[in-house]
Amino acid sequence: MSAPTHTRPHPAPRGGVDTRLPWWALALPTLAFVTLLALILNPSEAHAATDAPALTPLLERLWQLIAG
Repeated sequence: MSAPTHTRPHPAPRGGVDTRLPWWALALPTLAFVTLLALILNPSEAHAATDAPALTPLLERLWQLIAG
């Protein structure tokens, strides 16, 4: 009698999947929530946007870093 040609897959481990989250997966949303809550509770700390867009200096600095 010959051995069967098909094999059965190994069963999944019973321990389950490792569901641990990295530390920042909870820290960043918590930090964002606390920051927004602080702005809501103390709106005097929130400043209105100026006429100059904030993106332009950021892009110029990024370009300086890339260009060397």
